[in-house]
Amino acid sequence: MKNRNLILVDGIPINYYVEDEKDFINITDIAKGFESGSGAIENWMRNRNTVEFLGTWESIYNPSFNSVGFDGIKTNVGLNTFKLSAKKWIQETGAIGIKATAGRYGGTFAHKDIAMQFGYWLSPKFQLYLIREFQKLKEAEAQQNNLEWNIHRIMSKANFHIHTEAVKRHLVPPRIKNTKAEGIVYANEADILNVALFGINAKQWKVENPEVTGNLRDNATTAQLLVLSNLQSLNSKLMEWGSDAEQRLDILNKTAIDQMEILTMSATLKQLPKEKKQLKGGK
Repeated sequence: MKNRNLILVDGIPINYYVEDEKDFINITDIAKGFESGSGAIENWMRNRNTVEFLGTWESIYNPSFNSVGFDGIKTNVGLNTFKLSAKKWIQETGAIGIKATAGRYGGTFAHKDIAMQFGYWLSPKFQLYLIREFQKLKEAEAQQNNLEWNIHRIMSKANFHIHTEAVKRHLVPPRIKNTKAEGIVYANEADILNVALFGINAKQWKVENPEVTGNLRDNATTAQLLVLSNLQSLNSKLMEWGSDAEQRLDILNKTAIDQMEILTMSATLKQLPKEKKQLKGGK
């Protein structure tokens, strides 16, 4: 089971989780707040409007949706003997919008679009409460994510001053100080970090993302900003130790790959703010 989160809607505690940036809400929890209980889910699913809604949703968002299986279900809608459970719906159609899970924190989870429709079927008033509370939750998460991302961006900018000082001390000969050539040295060194981490330099990234506001680092993920801060410190030491550009790029790239893999494989990444969508040129 994914990491659970809890939201309180009109006095009803409802679990939800996020998978691949999609929110899944426990509609079993929702049903428990009403007189019919969990039986409401099967009653809702045997409704023709519900079946058509679910089929339309899957046809839009699920490339592997089994339309033949769906047609078989739709043919029987309205018969007195017609019954449809979440498990049967998934088995017959390969649906991804509804998930049936077992265990202590199990139940029937539905994509938020579908959960909202279930809420409306139960009670239009409840659906409005659900929409309001979920929007408040997402707005609060967005504010927190933005704050934490900004903190990491500030950290990488602060470390950049350490990095530029190392460039000044170890790579800029006195004869080119305060000239355009000095600026080129700084830019080249910044691009060693960019190539090591993002696989692309600043100019190439801008060409591939002409409509995007800001630069490559402004559009980095939180994990990338954390690794960037580490690479800046490491590169400063490598310059101090006399490593040439080719050696440093090789070491920095291997370090970036290792650290990104560690963050991706461990629980650490789950504690970071939601990752931004990758743009062209990003790893």
